[in-house]
Amino acid sequence: MEICGQIIAGGVGKILIREKSGEKIELGDLLVAENSEGYLILQVYDLLYGSQISQVARELIAGMKLEGLGAGLEFFEPQLRNYVLALAKSVLRVTSKPHVPKVLPDFFGTVRHVLEKDLDFLIKPPNPIYVGKVRSGSKVLNVDVYLNGVEALAHHILIPATTGRGKSNLVKVMLWSALNEKKFGILVLDPHDEYYGRNGKGLKDHLSAKENLLYYSSDPPVGANTLVINLKSIQPEHFDGIVDFTDAQRDAISMYYREFRDEWIEKIVRGESLKGVDQRTLNVLQRKMKTMLGVYYQNGEIRCTNEVFSDTSGESTTDDIVKALEKGKVVVIDTSKIGDEAELLIGSIVANKVFSRYQEYKSQGKLDEKPTISIVIEEAPRVLSSDRLAKSGENIYSMIAREGRKFKVGLIAITQLTSVIPRNILTNMNTKIILGNEMATERHAIIESAAQDLSDDDRTIASLDKGEAIVSSIFTRFAVPIYVPLFDEFVKESRTKDRFESEGKIEIEFEG
Repeated sequence: MEICGQIIAGGVGKILIREKSGEKIELGDLLVAENSEGYLILQVYDLLYGSQISQVARELIAGMKLEGLGAGLEFFEPQLRNYVLALAKSVLRVTSKPHVPKVLPDFFGTVRHVLEKDLDFLIKPPNPIYVGKVRSGSKVLNVDVYLNGVEALAHHILIPATTGRGKSNLVKVMLWSALNEKKFGILVLDPHDEYYGRNGKGLKDHLSAKENLLYYSSDPPVGANTLVINLKSIQPEHFDGIVDFTDAQRDAISMYYREFRDEWIEKIVRGESLKGVDQRTLNVLQRKMKTMLGVYYQNGEIRCTNEVFSDTSGESTTDDIVKALEKGKVVVIDTSKIGDEAELLIGSIVANKVFSRYQEYKSQGKLDEKPTISIVIEEAPRVLSSDRLAKSGENIYSMIAREGRKFKVGLIAITQLTSVIPRNILTNMNTKIILGNEMATERHAIIESAAQDLSDDDRTIASLDKGEAIVSSIFTRFAVPIYVPLFDEFVKESRTKDRFESEGKIEIEFEG
């Protein structure tokens, strides 16, 4: 096995390795240091130059060369006198089984690049969700990485990254994998209509899509469902933390709800007066209903500009979605043609119903029989930021983030701005799939709330290229570096495997 370096100094968490001439050790590389009891897996978190020639001498030699005075001047035995040093940390010790490392590798011992067989402990778990392949530096190993969907989804997943680093691609890959399972349901609020695949490859192309995928849109293609929510499905608490109301407006809403129950919105939209409610407050609420929901009153009829909300249809939409989620299906709701507040409100309606049902199942002792349910929310700070929660109070999304795991309800929160999410919510998100991020403030927020110690990985996170990620989770042995395949290529490979399996031509091996 090819040696790539030798341990020359260091301590726990900071092992100094001299790179062998001709070998290349990269930032993020996984290296193996073997001993008589097994081996340690090390991860490189920094690189620097080393030299036996003094700094002053190197500056002089460089100056002579730059000024044209160093013709024929070369370092004597440059591969011995000048070299690269790598700083690494132990991430896992493997003997008969993998465990947290508590010993140093052999002093002056050699290291080599990790091999696929060194990662045999990364087997496919029950209820798997695929996230990618193990990556060592920029090298991709043929070792698949999965999360146990039932566990990881209930304990929440955070996907932080700057624009263009592959967040949506990762979610599509995860959802494609989830369509093979029935032990968890996933609700996707899709503000860009990119997951279903209306105009290209998407979840609709999965072999199990007909059975396990539901798609709702205000403009559905053939075979999909029309997104219509009946106004009677909306309750005042669905607006909590989503829409800003003054105290007077909240009081007015409460009065209308007490008086008219499920017809409260209709009465406000129609402008029906109610004792104790100022006419100016009613007028403002009418304008807000038109702005938020696109609902208004004209020529004796209630109208909706986006046709998503209705007073005459859509009575069963919410129940149908929740029933599908309870059957372990993926439900994608196209919200690309409605505003942010309406999108979050639809999610709030469904999430409230799911959460209340699962609370009831727990009180009845039936929760263990039910599948885990997760909600995918893009730009999570819209409902989970400190400013939003301070201004509007707790909403169903923050409630799920704090308490959902007790009831098998979780979030998949996608964000560019981790730092604005309260720390107590971040620490409850026990799996973080970290993609590239150049902003130091965001990296620090991610590192401080990660399941593993990533305090030395600031440069590594900043250097992650598109599709490269780190999985930090209480359900993984260590913070696993991965490469997420492009969705189109992943679909092609998956469909090929499925076809061969169905024809009995090959046996697919998932372990390792």
